[in-house]
Amino acid sequence: MDHPMLFVISAPSGTGKTTIRREIERRCPSIRYSVSCTTRKPRTGEKDGVDYFFISREEFESRIAGGNFLEWASVFGNYYGTDRSYVEKLLGEGYDVILDIDVKGATQVRARKRDVVTIFILPPSMNVLKDRLAGRGTESEEALNRRLEEAKREILLAPWYDYVVVNDVLEEAVENILSIIRATKCRRENSRDVLNGFLKLLT
Repeated sequence: MDHPMLFVISAPSGTGKTTIRREIERRCPSIRYSVSCTTRKPRTGEKDGVDYFFISREEFESRIAGGNFLEWASVFGNYYGTDRSYVEKLLGEGYDVILDIDVKGATQVRARKRDVVTIFILPPSMNVLKDRLAGRGTESEEALNRRLEEAKREILLAPWYDYVVVNDVLEEAVENILSIIRATKCRRENSRDVLNGFLKLLT
């Protein structure tokens, strides 16, 4: 049996991280997305329990106090966090798990979990990122500039990640991340059960 792995994907808002993650899930039935908790209001088309678990600020803060989160952060006035038991349940069922979280959250996860692979997704350029964010039509000029400044701060931390992938052409970015996942799964320490089975037959 393969060793279930935890993968963290981070990227500035507007980089296409969610689109990439959904495509990876579609192609790989053995991978599950860890649905995060948040206190922000649902956007049009978002479903509770699918895109996020939408909970109150009071409940979120209660879970923080109880140590229920693998990671959590306050972003633009809203809380976001990864439920520890939800991740452990998926790993225990044999699934590889993807966390779609920001840089602060990734730092917390790496401090608490040994078997984690971190991937940072870059936009082709800051100009492209600005165009993508503006194209949403959901941000005021002030909010857009705030997101771009946050993106710069996040990108400065990209060298801390195990892998960096540029999302210029979606298909190429997806394939690059799938290659990282496949290579990680083939590492000796992650194929221990298969390898030990062969070694027992030879000794």
